[in-house]
Amino acid sequence: MHDIRALRDQPDLYEMAWAAKGRSGASAEALQLDQQVRASRSASEAAQARRNDLSRRIGQAKAAKDEAAAARLFNEVEALKAEAAGDAERAKAAEEALRDLLASLPNLPAQDVPPGEDEASNVEIRRWGEPFAIQAPRNHADLGEALGLMDFEAAARMSGARFVVLKGPLARLERALGQFMLDIQTLEHGYTEVSPPLLVRDIALFGTSQLPKFSEDLFRTTDDRWLIPTAEVSLTNLVREQILAAETLPLRLTALTPCFRSEAGASGRDTRGMIRQHQFYKVELVSITEPDQSDAEHERMVSCAEAVLKRLDLPFRTMLLCRGDMGFSARRTYDLEVWLPSEGRYREISSCSNCGDFQARRMDARTKSAGEKGTRYVHTLNGSGLAVGRTLVALLENYQDEGGRIAIPQVLQAYMGGVTHIDGNA
Repeated sequence: MHDIRALRDQPDLYEMAWAAKGRSGASAEALQLDQQVRASRSASEAAQARRNDLSRRIGQAKAAKDEAAAARLFNEVEALKAEAAGDAERAKAAEEALRDLLASLPNLPAQDVPPGEDEASNVEIRRWGEPFAIQAPRNHADLGEALGLMDFEAAARMSGARFVVLKGPLARLERALGQFMLDIQTLEHGYTEVSPPLLVRDIALFGTSQLPKFSEDLFRTTDDRWLIPTAEVSLTNLVREQILAAETLPLRLTALTPCFRSEAGASGRDTRGMIRQHQFYKVELVSITEPDQSDAEHERMVSCAEAVLKRLDLPFRTMLLCRGDMGFSARRTYDLEVWLPSEGRYREISSCSNCGDFQARRMDARTKSAGEKGTRYVHTLNGSGLAVGRTLVALLENYQDEGGRIAIPQVLQAYMGGVTHIDGNA
């Protein structure tokens, strides 16, 4: 959500940012609605002030026993009453239209975010590790099916496309990855583990900006709740409508949850395998900070996500997204992309975003220092630490051998009961 006062002060800044997202003219439209709101309010207040003055004069006329004047003044009061009601109604309609418009407009990018329309303009910040030398690498779906531990057909029979059944040691490896990630983030990086609701109301998804714009990407229940597309929704909404003591910030929260996405905009992309599914596990990281802490917290969050990939010895690169490729609520986003041998390229495995006060305004989440009277909006950040399914994909492909066995990274072997390899007999 946007501050209309800031838009009045810097309309060109907003117009430039929104035009880059395909919303040219939105700044002028918002300012026109804002002018309608203020004009209708002023007219309503002026009519009310006139009514008050006339009511006083009616009393004076009656005291002077001038019934004709009192009757004339009374008729004027009635007319002004209708006029004020009309102005108030017009103000309310304009306010609702302005609120809906501002809610539909994306966050403004930070000044250091590179220009560009799509991923071609993203900037590589750093790269870690060398791609594994694998002769004729097989993709993860072929590997999993050959092992007899990954079954897309069984999943399709019960649920349709974009689902998978994992079995035996592969199911255990998925579970091990989630626990491993949680342990790193809680025991080493200071995040507090949370077990949040997986079903939320409209207001929660509005707060983190999935609604109203992205309803088609979500699954809705028959009682008007929504399955979470990410634990960002539940974790960030823990502070909605709260005033947090500045001394308690930053809050660092994490959760391992199933996530549910309709993938409405992904028709024809990654239709086979585990890259893009309707249901998957993810370890989410959320931080709530003071405004002047969020940039430093953003860098820290990215390093926390990178640490998982480094421990697993998976080659990756860190990308700063351009303006056109960032998500709706982000002011700056880093993507981590892991190397996939079967594709011969890097694929996204984590996205870490600083949303500034954009979500906080929608949730009315504020902070206040001891002894201060005023409050200010907190800043919210979120990131994957990591997407479990995509990490499993990367492990299968990077740790395969020529016979189709999968080596287990040493850091995961304790979570796997000492198992060092997965093969068809495991």
